Amino acid sequence: MRGFSILVPLLIALPAAAAEKAKAEPPWVALHLLGYQSDADLASLENQLPDLATRGVNVLVLEVDYGFAFRSHPELRIADTAITRTGARRFVAACRKRGIRVIPEFQSFGHQSWARDTWPLLTKYPELDLTPGAFPRNEGIYCREWDPMNPRVVAIATALIDEIVDAFDADTVHVGMDEVFLIGNDASPSTKGKDPAEVYAKAVNDLHAHVVKKRGLRMMMWGDRLIDASRYDYGEWESSRNHTWPAIYMIPRDIVIADWHYEKRDSYPSLGLFLDKGFRVLPTSFKDVEASRALIEYGRGLKRPGLLGHLFTSWEKVAKPADWPPLAANASLVAAAVAGGNGNR
Repeated sequence: MRGFSILVPLLIALPAAAAEKAKAEPPWVALHLLGYQSDADLASLENQLPDLATRGVNVLVLEVDYGFAFRSHPELRIADTAITRTGARRFVAACRKRGIRVIPEFQSFGHQSWARDTWPLLTKYPELDLTPGAFPRNEGIYCREWDPMNPRVVAIATALIDEIVDAFDADTVHVGMDEVFLIGNDASPSTKGKDPAEVYAKAVNDLHAHVVKKRGLRMMMWGDRLIDASRYDYGEWESSRNHTWPAIYMIPRDIVIADWHYEKRDSYPSLGLFLDKGFRVLPTSFKDVEASRALIEYGRGLKRPGLLGHLFTSWEKVAKPADWPPLAANASLVAAAVAGGNGNR
C-alpha cells in the first residue's frame, strides 16, 4: 500500500485513568437528533428532556453543523437564528440536571450538501470543494465533499468545532465522516490518482490531531468508510467499495466508532472488526424497530467491554423524540447488551 508507513500514526492507548473511567461508565442509551439549529429549537427540546430521561436516555448526539452563531466565521452561519453560546449553555445545564450528556456533531468531509442545496462552507468558499466547479446543482452526486488536502479546510473546520465544543461544554465531539464517495474522482484535482484510504486517513488524522491531541477531547465518527465491502456484505453505503477501508489501519484507536446498520440481519460482524482493532464501538440503528433490536441483541451476545451502548437515530426532526419507536421499544435492552455496563456516571 503506497505511503502506508507515512500515514500510520502510533496507536494511542487510553491512559490508565481514562480506561478506568470507561469501565465505570454506564451504557450509553444515546439518541441522535437532527434539525435543532436555533435557541428556540433547543428550548423546545428542553421540554422533552423529562420524557427522554424517563426512557433511559443519557446521551444526546446533537447534530449542529452550520447551525451555530460562529464568531470566528460568521459568514458560515446557516441562518441568522442559529444556536448561540448562551442557548447552548442553557440547554446543557438542563440536560445535566437530567443526567444527560450532550455530544455535539459537526459533519466533516462529506455531506456538504443535500439535493440542490450546498452548505455554507462550499457556498462561501467554492475553491475548497473536492470537485470544484463540477456537478452543477449537485446533479450526479450524492453530496458535495470538502477538500481534505487543502490546509485552509482544516483550519476553518477546527475553528468551527472549537466554538461548538466550547459552547456545549463538551468532552466528546462527533465529526461525522460517513458516506464519502468522491475521493479520486476525475473532477477532483487534489485527489485524482491518490490512494483513497490515505486521503481518508489524512482527513481523520488531521481532525484527531486537533480534537484529541490538542484539545484533549474524545472524538467520535461514523464507521462505514472503514469497513471492507468485499469482506462484509453490507453494500456500498454501510461499507466501502471505494477503497477507503484500509484507513482502519492508519488512524488512532482511541476514536469512538459509531457503527451504523439499519436493516435486520442475522449478524453484524463489523462490531467484532472494530472491537478486535481496539476501537470502542457505539452500534447505531435507524427506524426499523426489529432491526434495532437485532443489532442490540447481537451486541449482547458478543459480551465485549468495548461496546459503549447503543445510538438510536431518526434522521428527521421528530415532535416527541422519546416516542421514537425504536427508542421506545428497545432502550431498556441496551444495558443488558453491554458487558459490565452497570457502573456509575
